[in-house]
Amino acid sequence: MLQERTEPAWIDAFETVLRRCALQPGDTVAILGETQSRPVLLELARLAAARMHARAFMLMLPSVFGPAGEPVSRSTGASPAIQQLGPVIAALSACTLVLDCTVEGLMHAPELPVILKGDGRTQPRVVYVSNEHPEALARLLPDDATEARVKDHVKRLRAAQTMRVTSASGTDLRISLQGAVSGGNWGSTTRPGTLTHWPGGLVLAFPAAGSVNGTLVLAEGDVNLTFKRYIENPIALAIDNDHITHIEGRGVDAQLLRSHYAAWNEKEAYAVSHMGYGLNENARWDSMALYDKRDFNGTELRAFAGNFLYSTGANEVAGRHTRGHFDFPLRACTVQLDGHTVVDAGKVVAA
Repeated sequence: MLQERTEPAWIDAFETVLRRCALQPGDTVAILGETQSRPVLLELARLAAARMHARAFMLMLPSVFGPAGEPVSRSTGASPAIQQLGPVIAALSACTLVLDCTVEGLMHAPELPVILKGDGRTQPRVVYVSNEHPEALARLLPDDATEARVKDHVKRLRAAQTMRVTSASGTDLRISLQGAVSGGNWGSTTRPGTLTHWPGGLVLAFPAAGSVNGTLVLAEGDVNLTFKRYIENPIALAIDNDHITHIEGRGVDAQLLRSHYAAWNEKEAYAVSHMGYGLNENARWDSMALYDKRDFNGTELRAFAGNFLYSTGANEVAGRHTRGHFDFPLRACTVQLDGHTVVDAGKVVAA
């Protein structure tokens, strides 16, 4: 097991990301953390910003926990740490760059749109440093090839009207992309008013309500990232009008899935949040086997090239809100946009 301490190579990795985000000497950097953040990530962010002669400060917020009896929530991308605190929002809005080291990240946090608008003089860029061991972050630095690949597939996804996903295991999903909000991420950003996450390397669509129907089969070796488990026994999910209506499967994988979905006691938890596919050729499907669960957040498995990522939970585009969230990266799927294959049985098709 690797120790979580400051290593020169890991400071170098943070500095590389800051340079790719066009940070300049004298720029203002907020390092946002919470009491459950990894201390090493906060320290690496601080040291890298100091190397670049930025004017950095740290904001440490209390972590927020759900009420007694509420199910455990993981991988939501919606850190509750800010709690609509006006002084915190004002401080982040006035920065050039926010290094988000909260556990869940601000991607779907309700405060993010206000922060990204800025204070009228400055419009910040936000980099969510995924809650990974620094060794994984250093392996998955953003690069020119991944950025170009993601940008190309974002254009394809935004231009498409339909997505179809099939597999030899029985997946057959039909997705309307009309009214969807689509985008991509490559791990860095230079444009004010935008958010990225590191590691990056995937494209996603948040579909409008009533857009997804069919069958999703989680086959052996696919991943339940919320539980940080490789699937050992197949599970077939029947999806009707965006919602999982039936979970068919034998063994503990299916039992755990039924149990956790039911624990939220709300229909929205069963509905699609987003879907897309990975494009990062440096990310590995097998990496989860090499880390203890507490060391691993799973962004790498969301991004490995050729995976189809299906997620359930909150979807602002469809007007659905829930704290329940699952991320399922699937291997060996074929993804078509308007009938054109972009991923063929788990392999990204060259342009």
